[in-house]
Amino acid sequence: MTEIFDTHAHYDDEAFEEDRRELLASMPDHGIAKIVNVGAGLASCRSTLELMREYDFIYGAIGVHPSETAELDETSFAWLRQQCQKEKCVAVGEIGLDYYWDEPDRELQKEWFVRQLNLAREVKKPVIIHSREAAADTVDLMTAEKAGEIGGVIHCYSYTKETAKTFLDMGFYFGIGGVLTFKNAKKLKEAVEYIPLERIVLETDCPYLAPEPNRGKRNSSLNIPYVIRAMAEIKGVDEETIRRVAWENSHRLYRLPC
Repeated sequence: MTEIFDTHAHYDDEAFEEDRRELLASMPDHGIAKIVNVGAGLASCRSTLELMREYDFIYGAIGVHPSETAELDETSFAWLRQQCQKEKCVAVGEIGLDYYWDEPDRELQKEWFVRQLNLAREVKKPVIIHSREAAADTVDLMTAEKAGEIGGVIHCYSYTKETAKTFLDMGFYFGIGGVLTFKNAKKLKEAVEYIPLERIVLETDCPYLAPEPNRGKRNSSLNIPYVIRAMAEIKGVDEETIRRVAWENSHRLYRLPC
């Protein structure tokens, strides 16, 4: 059975304070062979660097989430640039636009989205894109900045299959997680049916978005088999095919040897 690559996790989150070591130590026994822990703010980037150092199978992404962009300045951005060049940093992220909340200011989000896209181009790493209720502006900025030349993944994809075509044309991958198992996820299921399997990677966004039957509980990489099962049904293939192709895709996305 092919091992699992969780392409987007937040094991530095306080939700894992009580049992982080035990949980992470159990991953290889459950077939979870690689994890990318993703920075959201400056503090979580520092925590991500610690996890990268401590665990052979944990890689990192360094970047500032749109909701945290107010904390960025030239000094902290220079620090980000240094960290992004570390060998086990496989991506710049998560970066993008989030219009669910009124803060930070949208123009500020756009400014730092563009700066971090260009940072990824500079350090030659893919990007992890967070886009929530901001499809049009995300597409416009990515098009203007020629993000297709940078490459990366649309994390926790939540838009229509029509928007998916635009990101596919840019050559991006799609991170799919627990939401796929939700009964009300009709739009996502249609998008996953449409997106070629060769462009899909598995993720948790843990501790968030646990799949059915654990919806509402703390998520972890151990729940990915539920997502595999749902995806296999939608794609009309066996679960091992999902595992194998997602494993290969994840390594291509993050430019790691398979």
